[in-house]
Amino acid sequence: MQPFVVELTSLAPGTNRFDWHAGAEFFESFGNADILDADLEVTAHVVCHGLTAEVACEIAGSVTVACDRCLEDLVIPVDTSFGESYTPDGGELDLSQDVYDYVCISLPLQRVHPEGECNQETTKYLSK
Repeated sequence: MQPFVVELTSLAPGTNRFDWHAGAEFFESFGNADILDADLEVTAHVVCHGLTAEVACEIAGSVTVACDRCLEDLVIPVDTSFGESYTPDGGELDLSQDVYDYVCISLPLQRVHPEGECNQETTKYLSK
């Protein structure tokens, strides 16, 4: 089974739990060069209702991006979730786009180290 893909035809009645890991290669597959590394745990609770499926998904961990100020690696914690109702096309539900989107929108617009934690060699040129 592919990560983030749920085969609806093989689900047991009731709530089904799926656990996946998303690393840098997950974001690379979307062509995202901003996320340098990732260590995310994704948990999805899926209930199939015949033609529709309800999903509650939790995403926790961290991603590494370049600091906007000093360009050094910056680890940003991620703790987000979403709940959706889907009408799947065929017998499978692919949650990869949703996971990607919710992680990206959870990141701050300005990605900088806390004051005083940026690379001093780089930031000394910013004030000139």
